[in-house]
Amino acid sequence: MQLQSFEPATQALLWSGETGDAASEVAAARAALAEWSAQAVTYRAETLRRFANMVRARDAEFAELIARETGKPLWEAKTEVGAVVGKVEISINAYMERTPQRKQEAAMGAKVAVRHKPHGVLAVLGPYNFPAHLPNGHIVPALLAGNTVVFKPSEKTPAVGAMLVDLYREAGVPEGAVRLLVGGPDEGRALAGEDGIDGLLFTGSARAGQALHRQFADMPHKILALELGGNNPLVVWDAADVTAAATIAVQSAFLSAGQRCTAARRLIVQDGKAADALVREMLRLMDRLIVGEPMDSPQPFMGPVIDNAAADHLQAQFLDLMMKGGRVIRRLDRPQEDRPFLTPSLIDVTDVDNSADEEMFGPVLQLIRVADFDEALAQANDTRFGLAASLVGGSPELYDRFWSEVRAGVINWNKPTNGAPSNAPFGGVGLSGNHRPSAFYAADYCAYPVTSSEAEIARASINEGLRDPNMLED
Repeated sequence: MQLQSFEPATQALLWSGETGDAASEVAAARAALAEWSAQAVTYRAETLRRFANMVRARDAEFAELIARETGKPLWEAKTEVGAVVGKVEISINAYMERTPQRKQEAAMGAKVAVRHKPHGVLAVLGPYNFPAHLPNGHIVPALLAGNTVVFKPSEKTPAVGAMLVDLYREAGVPEGAVRLLVGGPDEGRALAGEDGIDGLLFTGSARAGQALHRQFADMPHKILALELGGNNPLVVWDAADVTAAATIAVQSAFLSAGQRCTAARRLIVQDGKAADALVREMLRLMDRLIVGEPMDSPQPFMGPVIDNAAADHLQAQFLDLMMKGGRVIRRLDRPQEDRPFLTPSLIDVTDVDNSADEEMFGPVLQLIRVADFDEALAQANDTRFGLAASLVGGSPELYDRFWSEVRAGVINWNKPTNGAPSNAPFGGVGLSGNHRPSAFYAADYCAYPVTSSEAEIARASINEGLRDPNMLED
């Protein structure tokens, strides 16, 4: 059966390939595990450094493919390729820091050793919004720890996934150590259900993450790392520079056409003149944003969402907010009905009582006006998610309170909600993850610690609870 990938911006056929079989890919990864895990970590690290060099050598080709298959502007695709390269050295540093070998002296010349072992065969399910960077953020630390990997890219971005695997192999990663499973949801479910995997690393929607959590509930022997979405709040409060605050809000909400799990979904402001000034400044900037094809010149700020189905769903969600009483400040327009281009939108939902707590994965920002900072915090926490939150403005004391009381795994001050650094942990709470942060902390879920008490000479004695040997009968 063929899987095809189409460019979102033009609807042109970009790539096609045969769907794979999860069982055979897992078997191939299992067969390669012993040899790959037996290699020294220095060998695996050098292999992955060669991979980084391979990506550098083909960076223009890789960036163009990412741009065409996702619809994101070429400039943004280039930053993604840079993140793929940077992930290698960051992962090596993280492995050495998070999973080091340690030995401590114990009594009578013995030692206590702590080492780490790979889990085995790990499945990686990748998303479409960062089809190279996000799965690479699982695959590189998994390979470095000695695991083998079966990678199923999103069915919406298989071409990028295939090129990523080609680059691993060109660098010398054995074919069995990283396997490509092409397919759609059925192949993803089959991979997740394979008895032969020792764990699954997933980046995607909360709904899919919940389904995986239920599926793995009776399998505690398998590692499950979930990196899910967010309904992220951006609070603007007593901002000294309204232009900077507006710019941060626009970046947070509309970068990548809003298709980032850390994108701001809710803008929370104190009702009054300051809020009105912020909205005016945001609208001026939003009207300047170029929405266009990835290769356009001048380069657009944002491209289309991933496909027409996603655009249809976002328009339905926006209409639902309107029907519930949301006041449209800037419409979610679709310039071409047969293309998934959407314009940045802003809707005031202050008076909407039953707004759905969901991730609107596109260029939609909901404005909420509040009376005081207590209410701002309550609104920020009024979600089942807990990925990212940001405060723009306020004093250090106010930020300390914001940091202390907001439920999120990424909390920023005077910075956008998105753009988390790779040299720090990345993850959330609630429906945003299962307490296994990725990025710098990915090393934690790619290997498990083994504690050993060791002595070169066996010595043993039992000091209590024995009968006197002189009292024993012959």
